[in-house]
Amino acid sequence: MATVEGRISHAPMTAEERKVIFASSLGTVFEWYDFYLAGSLAIYISKTFFSGVNPTAGFIFTLLGFAAGFAVRPFGAIVFGRLGDMVGRKYTFLVTIVIMGLSTFLIGFLPGYATIGIAAPVIFIAMRLLQGLALGGEYGGAATYVAEHAPSNKRGAWTAWIQTTATLGLFISLIVILAVRTITGEEQFGAWAWRIPFLVSILLLAVSVWIRMKLHESPVFERIKSEGKTSKVPLTEAFDEWKNLKIVLLALFGLTAGQAVVWWYTGQFYSLFFLTQTLKVDGTSANIMVAVALLIGTPFFVFFGSLSDRIGRKPIIMAGCLIAALSFFPLFKALAHYTNPALETATQKSPIVVIANPDECSFQFNPVGTSKFRRHAISRRARCRKPA
Repeated sequence: MATVEGRISHAPMTAEERKVIFASSLGTVFEWYDFYLAGSLAIYISKTFFSGVNPTAGFIFTLLGFAAGFAVRPFGAIVFGRLGDMVGRKYTFLVTIVIMGLSTFLIGFLPGYATIGIAAPVIFIAMRLLQGLALGGEYGGAATYVAEHAPSNKRGAWTAWIQTTATLGLFISLIVILAVRTITGEEQFGAWAWRIPFLVSILLLAVSVWIRMKLHESPVFERIKSEGKTSKVPLTEAFDEWKNLKIVLLALFGLTAGQAVVWWYTGQFYSLFFLTQTLKVDGTSANIMVAVALLIGTPFFVFFGSLSDRIGRKPIIMAGCLIAALSFFPLFKALAHYTNPALETATQKSPIVVIANPDECSFQFNPVGTSKFRRHAISRRARCRKPA
């Protein structure tokens, strides 16, 4: 049953309303699956597409390529948000999901650096940019589409399902990777089978398009369109008028930036890299640990989304950021203690200090390894000081 913006409903959810949430969420889950594969398989991508530099630099460049997708997401939101205002949410959904699915599929077939040279990393980054543009439009569009169907007193509960999609997308990517790794074996997985999860995306794309084609246009958009009230210059209205721009900036830096750092980048992805790269946990075990954590945490999105309809959004956002600020340091310390106690003991018994001449001490980020730095193993606290 189509809903009207502002309606308050206490009736049970209808079959049509469940279909709206399911179809919107499932398509977005598949998009996040595609988007997150580059991070989950970063070590194999670096060895394949960035083998022209040393392994450490290659891994850093892979992460930068992964970050490029996030960097262009705001532009995707602007471009496809404008398209959604012009032609509707449903058709914008189809465009974004096709771009995402095809970009991911092409990465699975992309030859490595040893075959086509510098073109390999260039094409990989280009595909990541397309993925970021698509996801920027998809994620915001899905939330808008569901919110425009939701009664005003259930928007938190309904759109909370969209918030689960990023976690579920990462969860599915880890499960697919674990399955392929188990079936093919570690040696074959590292050689070529890591591409299979990317190729699977073509099947997910077909399912997503089929489901999305069955959706109807948002009732709010249809009403606004029929009344001739669609904006002719939405970007100007959003960013050129201070009263609207202020809301955009508050939402970006006051609401979404903090939860994005807490939820996705630190809580999910950095924890995976921390386990495998710093604590040297094998990939299978690390994937299982993160997957279990995601499975446990996902239902809480819906719980707190529903709670926000009762007590408001702000208290929940503030509480979540506060808990993260207080718990992240002890949690990562506990990860090191319980997964690699030998490494923890070694860092305590054999600290290291970097000693450098203050006149020569400078910014030392050098991912391609061309600079040489003299080090002296005395203490772990890194600082610039005059050598004795």
